[in-house]
Amino acid sequence: MSFTLVDQAPARLNRSEQAVPGSNTKFLEKAAKGDADVVFLDLEDAVAPSEKEQARKNIIAALNDLDWSGKTVSLRINGLDTHYMYRDVIDVLEQAPGKLDLIMIPKAGTAADVYALDMLVTQIETATKVDKRIGFELIIETALGMRNIHEIAGASPRNESLHFGVADYAASTKARTTAIGGPNADYGVLTDPLDDGQRAYHWGDMWHYAIARMVVAARAHGLRPVDGPFGDIGDQDGYRAQALRAAVLGCEGKWAIHPSQVTLANEVFSPSDKEVAHAQAILDAMEQAGKEGKGAVTLNGRLIDIASIKQAQVMVDKARQVRAG
Repeated sequence: MSFTLVDQAPARLNRSEQAVPGSNTKFLEKAAKGDADVVFLDLEDAVAPSEKEQARKNIIAALNDLDWSGKTVSLRINGLDTHYMYRDVIDVLEQAPGKLDLIMIPKAGTAADVYALDMLVTQIETATKVDKRIGFELIIETALGMRNIHEIAGASPRNESLHFGVADYAASTKARTTAIGGPNADYGVLTDPLDDGQRAYHWGDMWHYAIARMVVAARAHGLRPVDGPFGDIGDQDGYRAQALRAAVLGCEGKWAIHPSQVTLANEVFSPSDKEVAHAQAILDAMEQAGKEGKGAVTLNGRLIDIASIKQAQVMVDKARQVRAG
């Protein structure tokens, strides 16, 4: 273990993160009653410019009037390059004090972006005398943000999670796709010819690098990595596949841009009974090995050692967190 220890962000359940446009009051009411672990109330991309002001008012009313117990509530503000952002922060924090858990910063490009918002939020919290300290969620969705991801992740003690915004990232990098997440038939490899001359084509994951890099940056700074949206709402199998690959890489959850995706995310990012039982068996086997003075043993024909304890403990802790949530 390095002598440099990493402080961990608050341990929030973050399997599903539901996007809810602030311009739709019915959606806000349904989200408050839904099963998402985290709900982000959106003032940015899902809200037309002509509706920004009313959406802000809707969100303030929803925070004050609806029951959000059992959920983490976030606010996606407009970009720092717009004239909407400062009013998003000031109006919501002053008119619904203590009601938000998180603020989501879109298109975070530099550490200075985070610093600027931290300064504004700190001043408002001090002025309103609220005890609740708001955390930050940061969406990495530009080439600039990906380049500066480690500086962004460490820019504020308020930081809690990094998110991959696949659509804007694709636009920023000028990727040849118009889909929101998911695979691309043109991103693959052709095998060498077999004896009969046939060649197989294997699709790849064009977003693997971005998500893997985000996971590393998040974990290196004690933050939660969260995969972003999957645009084909009717393709549940596709959503599940993308969520599973994100979970395998270390993500704690995934966005749900439609209520039907919430259940899928909660399912994928919750350890199965079989996985938890196997992890507990590893812990039990290593505990017995320690009593016998052994550093490694075999379990079901596989070698397990001290490192296996850490892997198994992650699984057991996650299951405990899900039960508690």
